[in-house]
Amino acid sequence: MQADLPRAFRVSRSVAEALTAARPLVALETTVITHGLPYPQNLQLAWEIEELVRDEGCTPVTIGILEGQVVCGLTKEELHHLATAQELAKVSLRDIARLVVQKGCGGTTVAATMWIAERLGIRVFSTGGIGGVHRYSESLRHADVSADLQALATIPVIVVCSGAKAILDLPATLEVLETYSVPVLGYQTECFPAFYSSGCAELKVSAVAHSPREVVEFARVHWGLGFRSAVLVAVPPPEADALPRAEIEALIQQAIRDAEERGIHGQAVTPFLLQRLSELSGGQSVRTNISLLKNNARVASQIASALADNANR
Repeated sequence: MQADLPRAFRVSRSVAEALTAARPLVALETTVITHGLPYPQNLQLAWEIEELVRDEGCTPVTIGILEGQVVCGLTKEELHHLATAQELAKVSLRDIARLVVQKGCGGTTVAATMWIAERLGIRVFSTGGIGGVHRYSESLRHADVSADLQALATIPVIVVCSGAKAILDLPATLEVLETYSVPVLGYQTECFPAFYSSGCAELKVSAVAHSPREVVEFARVHWGLGFRSAVLVAVPPPEADALPRAEIEALIQQAIRDAEERGIHGQAVTPFLLQRLSELSGGQSVRTNISLLKNNARVASQIASALADNANR
C-alpha cells in the first residue's frame, strides 16, 4: 500500500493486511449498487461478488464514498447503506474532492474506482461495462464522452469488463480507445463484446489473451515499456445468458427515444436507459448484467492471482 495516501482515504483492516502481505486483491466499483440495480438485487449482488472473489483466493476491495471518506473495503453495513440510501452521488473523478469537502456519500464510477485502486497499489479492477462515447442525439450530445476513457488512457490498472455498455456507440468508443493507445485484450475472443451480447465481427480487439497468465504477461510488458495506460480486458457475457444483438439493439433504440422525449441528459442518461431496458426486456437485461458481473469478477480474480504469483517469483 502506498504510504502517501490522502487523509480522506479509509482502508479496511482486511485490505491493508492483504496489501502488506502482497496477497491478490480485486477492486470493485459501487455505481452498480447506487445507480445500476434496484434494492435488494443490488445489495445481494454486491455480497455475492465479494464472496466469488474470496472463493478465488483474493481479497475484494469494494470502494465507495461515505461521509466524505474514500472507503476502500466497505463493510456489509456500509454496503447496505449505499444500497438503500436516497439521493446518492454518482462519483466520477471530478466529484471526489467535492464529496470529501461536503462530507457526502456516493458510488464510484469506473474512472473514480480506477484512480482510487491505483493510489492503493491495486492493479486489477472488475466491472460490468466501461463508459464511452454516447450515440449521437439531440438530448445526449452535450454529454457524449465518458470520463472513463481518459482514465483508461492515464491510469495503469488491468480493467476487466464486458466491453462498453451497449447503450453507447461501440465503434466510436473503440476508436477513442485506439486514439488514446489503450490496448484492448479480447479474453478468449477476437471480438469486442457488446455487453449484453458477444459482439460482432466488425468490432475487433487489438489482441487476444487466452488465459490469466497471458493477460499478466501482456500487462507486464506494456508497463515495462513505459506505457501508463490501463490494459482493458474484454470478456464476453456467459453464453447461456447473452442476448441476441439484434434483439437488444431494438430495445436500446426505443430506450434512447424515450430518453430524448423526456429530456434526460448528463449523468442521468445511463441509469435511465438501463432501467428502461430492464422494463422493455422483461428483466432479461438485468439477468444478463448480473451474470456478466459475476463472471468478470471470477476472471479478474484469476488474473489478480496470476499477477501475485508473477510478482512473488
